[in-house]
Amino acid sequence: MTIQQGERQVAFLRGINVGRAKRVAMADLRKLLGDLGMTEVNTVLNSGNVVFNAGAVAPADAATQIEEALVLKLGVAARVTVLSHAQFDELIAENTLVPTSDASRLLALVINNPLDAQRIAPLLQQQWHPEALAAGKWAAYAWCPDGVLASKVIAALGLLLGDGVTSRNWATMHKLHALLQQP
Repeated sequence: MTIQQGERQVAFLRGINVGRAKRVAMADLRKLLGDLGMTEVNTVLNSGNVVFNAGAVAPADAATQIEEALVLKLGVAARVTVLSHAQFDELIAENTLVPTSDASRLLALVINNPLDAQRIAPLLQQQWHPEALAAGKWAAYAWCPDGVLASKVIAALGLLLGDGVTSRNWATMHKLHALLQQP
């Protein structure tokens, strides 16, 4: 079944191609989404970022389809979060943290369940200097000037949200945004 033209979406696969676990070739991932009927499938980098057209399929339903197909066809269990083009535009616009230098140290932590955004509120009240934390409807934003591995903000968000969040640096988010903007 071929999906009809509709709004483009972006999928984030959590934890693939990190170390030796959950290895997925991007060509296999593109084929997997194509086999699900999704069109105009493009991957960005090797870390589970996919822009595609899912027609009238809602983002949450697309996420479920991709998660199930990953297990059944590739033997990989990974949490998948999918945002519509409009939701992704909102995620970009809601970021109040602007990197002063290295965009790789500014992370967008995409939230799988929008209700989890409310759980972040107590962390927003804490002082994180020299780090910073902001939140929107679809993501938390963390400035990690000393690197991600040393970040107390990232550690706190990881403890709070577990696998309900997946992170990408701001440079990657802009690459995805540019791809979504293409006709």
